[in-house]
Parts: sequence; structure tokens; C-alpha cells
Amino acid sequence: MNKLLLEGLSDAIGFIGGALAGYWLGHLLGWDLFAEGYGGASIGAIALVGLGGGLGLQVARRWRSRRSQPRGD
Repeated sequence: MNKLLLEGLSDAIGFIGGALAGYWLGHLLGWDLFAEGYGGASIGAIALVGLGGGLGLQVARRWRSRRSQPRGD
């Protein structure tokens, strides 16, 4: 697979997966991301989605880094 395509796809999957995990965690906590206005619960949910997306992106990049390292068999 083309290296740039793999990089783009893994970044996208990691970010979206992490953001969805953050969304569902907020949903389980009872925080409504799409609530009207910017209450504390809404801001908390937005923060969880952002943090989840960032963490998912970092996981994808670490996976790609480990995958490219030569193995010491």
C-alpha cells in the first residue's frame, strides 16, 4: 500500500475512532454534545470528543511507527 495512503487512512481512522469513543463516554456520563447553548455538560462533551480524537490520532501514529521498525527476529 502506498505509504502516504496508509498514513492518511490510519490517521483518519484513529481520529474518528477516538472522537467516537469520546462521544460515547460523554453520552454515558449524561453529557449532551449537541445541547443548546454552552453549559458545563456540553463543554465537557466537546472536550471529551477533542481529547478522544487527539488520543486516537496518537495511537494511530504510534502503531504506524512500530509497524515500520525492523523486527529483531
